[in-house]
Amino acid sequence: MSTDTITVQRTILAPPERIFALLSDASRHSEFDGSGTVRGTRESSQPLRHGSRFGMAMHMGVGYRTTNEVVEFEQDKRIAWRTTGFKGLIGGRVWRYELEPVGGGTLVTETWDISRDRQRFFLAHSKMPAATKVAMRRTLDRLAAQLEEQSPAGNA
Repeated sequence: MSTDTITVQRTILAPPERIFALLSDASRHSEFDGSGTVRGTRESSQPLRHGSRFGMAMHMGVGYRTTNEVVEFEQDKRIAWRTTGFKGLIGGRVWRYELEPVGGGTLVTETWDISRDRQRFFLAHSKMPAATKVAMRRTLDRLAAQLEEQSPAGNA
């Protein structure tokens, strides 16, 4: 990993507002997670806003929990949350989604940013970046399938 970020993109045949509504509902993240690690929210979900905090039940070999805080927010354009675990002792990576209207749909850019993660060195020099990139592609594929099934023509 030569930088602190990994980015994947995909055009989804849906308007940014519909995509953003799904991304900003933490209770639905397990529906499109391509890694298979997200199990669900730890409490009832409210629409996410800048500064929102939400917990997630996760599973990667064993169950664990994360705390997430929305650190970037621009309605229908960009949302990002920082993920930590074990009361903030580990983590700090940011998951970012940027939405740009394009002919026929929305270009969705997902970024995994470890620039402020406490385990940055270990993450960057492990197999995690390659596995994360594959999972991110699957996430965008699942997001597209879910939205395009609801509206085959991509109309709201």
